[in-house]
Amino acid sequence: MTFAGLATFSSIFLVASMLLTWVVLNYLRSKAILDMPNHRSSHAVPTPRGGGLAVTPLLIILVAVVFVFTGVTAISHWLMLAAAAGLGLLSWFDDKHDLSAAVRFALQFVAVIIGVFALDQPVLGGLVPVWLDHVLVVFAWVWFINLFNFMDGIDGISGVEAGSIGLGVFILALLVPLPQFIGLGYIGLGILAIMIGFLIWNWHPAKLFLGDVGSVPLGFILGWVLLDVASNGAWVVALILPSYYLFDATFTLIKRAMRREKIWQAHREHFYQLATQRGFSHARVSSMILISNLILIGVCFAQNDTPDWMRVIAALFVVLGLIGMMVRMPVKGDPNA
Repeated sequence: MTFAGLATFSSIFLVASMLLTWVVLNYLRSKAILDMPNHRSSHAVPTPRGGGLAVTPLLIILVAVVFVFTGVTAISHWLMLAAAAGLGLLSWFDDKHDLSAAVRFALQFVAVIIGVFALDQPVLGGLVPVWLDHVLVVFAWVWFINLFNFMDGIDGISGVEAGSIGLGVFILALLVPLPQFIGLGYIGLGILAIMIGFLIWNWHPAKLFLGDVGSVPLGFILGWVLLDVASNGAWVVALILPSYYLFDATFTLIKRAMRREKIWQAHREHFYQLATQRGFSHARVSSMILISNLILIGVCFAQNDTPDWMRVIAALFVVLGLIGMMVRMPVKGDPNA
């Protein structure tokens, strides 16, 4: 596709995201579907919840369009997309009625098991038997869905994270123009465009939140994209792009598990939440994550002769530096969230 074609493709999804989110915002307001502040919240006023009613359909349309134009006919890929839609419906019901954790996890496992068959090759590159590869991928994917949901706690954060991952995958397709990355590159560019359109309404002070109907299917689709990138040999890129979310969510989960807390319950112990509690605005924290993610993208595509292990170590230092700023950098001059 030419530059003009890419610009048109991304502009369509950006404008559609911006307009559809506005429509959804008015619907949520009219129905008084609000996220009410509580002691675990990072917001102070009732805010419409359910922006995923715009984001999730656009993500599914995006992937379907790419599948059609890249000639994907495998039933496994279309079943994966159907599973994403099913998770969206489930999560919208959960937003309104609060399903039990057991039901949510069970249905997420079903969706992921369906999705595993839409991966081109074993993710671990033959290091373990195929059956074990599938089992490990299922657990990793379910964890990614939930960590993405857990981390969606302040204005702009998940739009920034998802958009950064999309940008990184698009750059991978540009720099490594192999057939297996072309479709993923288009999906990455579309995700970036959709997230920019959504962030127009979700940037601090947010006019609406994603809700589970947005964060759960988004985590599912991003998980598939990253796992497919890894299965095609670019495992370092797949690991580095979401590394802040991976580190923050996993570290916090382990810490809470060691204290024997209910790890599935909402809390305010993630590093980004500690930063807002110290006085940083949502906008500043999300901007810090954005800048760090752009640096992580640079680490992914450093000189070709840089060993993979050095890229991973460099990414770890970037993430630790970001966390250090969140918990140690002076708050002076920053408005309250």
